[in-house]
Amino acid sequence: MASGAFAVPTLRWLNESAHEIALVVTQPARGSGRGRKITPTPVAEMANELGMPVLEAENVNTPEMLERLKSCDARLGLVIAFGQKLGNELLEMMPGGCINLHASLLPKYRGAAPINWAIVAGEEKTGCTVFRIVERMDAGPSLSSKWTYIKPEETTGQLHDRLAGIGVDAVDSALKLFDDGQNPEGEAQDDALATKAPKLKKDDGLISFDRPVFEVLNHICGMTPWPGARATFRGSAEQDEVVTIVSARPCELPGKPTDAPGVLDGRLYVAAADGFIEILEIKPAGSRAMNWPAFVNGRHVKAGDGFSR
Repeated sequence: MASGAFAVPTLRWLNESAHEIALVVTQPARGSGRGRKITPTPVAEMANELGMPVLEAENVNTPEMLERLKSCDARLGLVIAFGQKLGNELLEMMPGGCINLHASLLPKYRGAAPINWAIVAGEEKTGCTVFRIVERMDAGPSLSSKWTYIKPEETTGQLHDRLAGIGVDAVDSALKLFDDGQNPEGEAQDDALATKAPKLKKDDGLISFDRPVFEVLNHICGMTPWPGARATFRGSAEQDEVVTIVSARPCELPGKPTDAPGVLDGRLYVAAADGFIEILEIKPAGSRAMNWPAFVNGRHVKAGDGFSR
């Protein structure tokens, strides 16, 4: 049971493995983009390409869906970026139960946006965990985990793709625990160590430059590509312009800001609470992303201009 692109590498691996996939269940095709073109989920596209049986389900817990799943006579349910909560009847239907691949080192970052919030928090490492699904979100016993360091200036989009590959190894390790008819219980999570990773809202992208340099940079990386690290730019024309900062880095030169946070100095670096940030790429609203010099030249940016929430 999967929908998002995060599940595609595991689906491809399962197709090449000795495991038999009884059925692929995914969210229905929906409209996307400006033209609202009806588009199947990434998992549906891959499953169809591989010739797997696919079932689109608006609600996997309806009596009709439960009967269809029961008829598969599957031993185990694997959930990855599915987008629906599984009811108790479904969780108890299969002899091995249902397990989930999650993009964090549980119990840290339970919730819908674990990759984003791990980067925003400045974590040095993260990973994937396979756990048994219980009624509480992401709280079930852990079966396997694989970890990796978060690279400097790595965005959510980049880390997402790396973790999708690492997830294959985590699923492989978990499924081996079911060999020879075994039904592993897993290791209980320590709830005292749990942190939340709630679904992102568009306003979560708003940047506050009155924080330390690395907190601002972590925020930019964690909000890229969505919802985007946004700020309002005001230049000499005194016309507000909403922009998304796509990439930036810390200024290595000495000196502390004397201007207010968000203001550009003579080098056109942005003042933060304890240092300066060099913008590398920026995207004006309604336009394509461009490098910082192109933005500076196009808008005649000068010292004293700046950014605010």
